[in-house]
Amino acid sequence: MTIEKTKADGLVDGTTDHAVGAPPKISNAPSARFTSAAANYIDERTSISAVVKEFGRKIFPDHWSFMLGEVALYSFVVIIITGTFLTFFFQASMAPVVYDGSFVPLKGVEMSSAMSSTLNISFEIRGGLLVRQIHHWAALLFIASIGLHMLRIYFTGAFRKPRELNWVIGFVLFILALAEGFTGYSLPDDLLSGNGLRIIDGMVKGVPFAGSWLSFLIFGGEFPGEEIVGRLYTLHILLLPAIIVALIALHLVFVVVHKHTQYAGPGKTNDNVIGYPVLPVYAAKAGGFFFIVFGIIALIASFFTINPIWNYGPYDPSPVSAGTQPDWYIGFADGALRLIPPHLESVIWGHTYSWNILIPIAVLGLFILTVLIYPFIEGWVTGDKREHHILDRPRNAPTRTAIGAAGVTFYAALWSAASSDILATHFQLSIESVIHAIQAAVIIGPVIAYFVAKRVCLALQKKDREMALHGFESGRIVRLPGGEYIEVHQDVDEYERWKLVSFHEYKPLMIRPNAKGKITAPQRLRAGMSKWFFEDRIAPVTRTDLEHQKSLH
Repeated sequence: MTIEKTKADGLVDGTTDHAVGAPPKISNAPSARFTSAAANYIDERTSISAVVKEFGRKIFPDHWSFMLGEVALYSFVVIIITGTFLTFFFQASMAPVVYDGSFVPLKGVEMSSAMSSTLNISFEIRGGLLVRQIHHWAALLFIASIGLHMLRIYFTGAFRKPRELNWVIGFVLFILALAEGFTGYSLPDDLLSGNGLRIIDGMVKGVPFAGSWLSFLIFGGEFPGEEIVGRLYTLHILLLPAIIVALIALHLVFVVVHKHTQYAGPGKTNDNVIGYPVLPVYAAKAGGFFFIVFGIIALIASFFTINPIWNYGPYDPSPVSAGTQPDWYIGFADGALRLIPPHLESVIWGHTYSWNILIPIAVLGLFILTVLIYPFIEGWVTGDKREHHILDRPRNAPTRTAIGAAGVTFYAALWSAASSDILATHFQLSIESVIHAIQAAVIIGPVIAYFVAKRVCLALQKKDREMALHGFESGRIVRLPGGEYIEVHQDVDEYERWKLVSFHEYKPLMIRPNAKGKITAPQRLRAGMSKWFFEDRIAPVTRTDLEHQKSLH
């Protein structure tokens, strides 16, 4: 739509181009009239202008940590683009064929159509290998960025009211991303992916009573079956991506509705977000950032080989390959299976219970469930029902930070166990000593991480209090008239002081009798957990403290 500019001040020889407040003139060009009519037609039926106006005014804080969520979104876009290309050439079939492609070492070898088509994509299709590697690296970056984004949200307390459901959505997205990555990793039907599916089959068969039937249902017969690749393909390109897209859209809607969180600082309040609007500033920056992410993924894919299925060969249940590793994101589950002592089985009433499979499944399920509902657990323990839009510094929530450090340590120990054989061979250690060391790390490591992280947070809080009251060390030594030497401290500026003192001191909940005058067991449990959560508190600096210190100076 072309808008005619008015003359200076709208006055020429006593006339005006427009009446005051009247709309500008519209060009009579056919293209302008068509564009205007089309825009009006769409807007009258969808009210899209109101949506664009509301979203365009959305303010995004300008802090690097918020870019982690953008990296996840852009990685998913790259996955969709490259995955669409790959679907044109991949054959999701377990039908046996004899390979007759250009990779000479595998010529004449019988394999599935899935394996053969993947080799053809890698060696016959122009740019196919590059697209395959971009797709795989983007998947790894997608999962990694979601995980880091969730850690940033956790340690800064961004999951608190009113964003508890957004935390749940984000964590479900993380689990779906793991499933999406595993289904894609299993499609080529090479030796590595086949071993991964064999582990899944063993875990399913370990379920009491229904294990064998579930395995038969999933694989379409006795492992490896003839339909598993087709079923995984449907999940990988249709069901899981559709759910992920829907949850991403819902997540972004909640971001707009709840406003954005931000770090504490002068002028920043729950109702005053400092940053850039979506249109035009943030949209332009986001567009440029997308191409940076895409370019870096393409660069990594160009120089670093990933998943070279031609080295593994087609899947054969008979050989067991040494040194094969799952993708890092699924390593924690594989590590949990490796750490369980062998021969933990019981036969009860004619049924075998494989505890070496059921215990890891139960522990991992409990861990995932705890992470999923953590915002509601913390809200119940603290009794905090206020809305929070200002982020916490991790040091100002020592117990939460310590719990997060323990959880990360637990995950890292399980993850390292997935490479126990590689650690043993590379460092010339016995596999038993490596397993025993990691078993101890899984149990003792989180406890040590909890206490160390909490004491570090409390020490940093004490340092912040000292700096807020007395300033920081300037390095100047002054001799007083009485002969005493002191170091002169310099006051921190307003922004730094705001960051040091802008947090609240929470106290444990008090036990109060209910309507019947009784104190129930859940109330005692809640009070005990609240006392534990808020123990060893450091009181923040108040305005009275600052004024008192200023009067002393």
